[in-house]
Amino acid sequence: MASRLPEPSADARAHSDRLVQHLREHLAAHGPMPFSEYMERALYTPGLGYYSAGSAKFGEAGDFITAPELGPLFARTVALVLAPVIALIGDEADFLELGGGSGAFAEHALQGLQAENSLPRRYLILEPSADLRERQRERLQAALPAELFARVTWIDRPPEQDWRGVLFANEVIDALPTTRFTVREGEIYEEYVALDGEGRLMRVDRPADALVAGAVRHVERDTETEFADGYRSEVLPQLPYWMQAIAASLVQGVMLFIDYGFVRREYYQSDRRDGTLMAYYRHHAHNDPFFLPGLNDLTASVDFTALAEAGNQAGFGVAGYMPQAHFLLAGGLQQAFEASYESATDEAQRYALSQQVKRLTMPEQMGERFQAMVFARGMDVVPLPADLLAADQGDRL
Repeated sequence: MASRLPEPSADARAHSDRLVQHLREHLAAHGPMPFSEYMERALYTPGLGYYSAGSAKFGEAGDFITAPELGPLFARTVALVLAPVIALIGDEADFLELGGGSGAFAEHALQGLQAENSLPRRYLILEPSADLRERQRERLQAALPAELFARVTWIDRPPEQDWRGVLFANEVIDALPTTRFTVREGEIYEEYVALDGEGRLMRVDRPADALVAGAVRHVERDTETEFADGYRSEVLPQLPYWMQAIAASLVQGVMLFIDYGFVRREYYQSDRRDGTLMAYYRHHAHNDPFFLPGLNDLTASVDFTALAEAGNQAGFGVAGYMPQAHFLLAGGLQQAFEASYESATDEAQRYALSQQVKRLTMPEQMGERFQAMVFARGMDVVPLPADLLAADQGDRL
């Protein structure tokens, strides 16, 4: 693995070693931990986890590039889709972004909503990482006029009081700590992380508890299949509880989730025998979750059927589901492109805009790998673009 991946600096390796030592001490004291707990600690341990430490994560200098990092078109198009929802709700409408990344989405979305005369009362960012929160604050304060920046508020937990407006999450579900399971002689086992005889991290399987086994059996029943012995994949038994915690107080409005993933029957294909878990390190994708913990992003693709079920259980209806390319093209990407193209000052900017469109929509890029799901609650009419409603592929769920 290390032979084909970039070498970390001495400081970065020392950082990873500190997290590994932290994990070893916990494992030595408490025994093996579920993989989901390992993933949570690798990503979010204060001061040591991937999202809790100070290295760059997003963009060319980081480990991966998200759609908002490509430029303004993604956020401007999302703003075009959601502006009518904010306008319909009126002065009480808030905008809640889960996980603000570098702040790029908030910057361009607020500018886009302002251009549509549909600014929310508040732009809330729920960001668990203190490091990312500070980076977002610095970027937005520098990029936005004072009156626009004044609408931005960072929160530590979902709103407890009832609220109205829009909830948006880009590449959030894939970073939820995932449960790994396997099947042996028809029985469900959960993947754990333990120490081998030399103190190295290793995977072991233990009989699954009722929650995990029930979630796996639900997938089998829904897909009318039985997993073969040795089949290994991921499941998020906590997703309905997470959705309830995030969205219970949104009594009127729309939620938009964009992430990479599949509908259930495509996610759990028989030939995908080791699941979808991936690690990202300096723009290299690999499948070793124990390589330099704390320096890698760990993700698993989203089961969008499970996401729809979780939204339904939380009281929302699915208003639309489709690949990202269909969502953006139906939502006004051409309009956003033309406006940005006309204001571009040179050919380099115009070329960059064209490249953004390709990255966002081409099937081999983000266009088909990423999916968009819109939920609605408490609205007699959901004012989504007619082309977007016509592009709905909810019957695939």
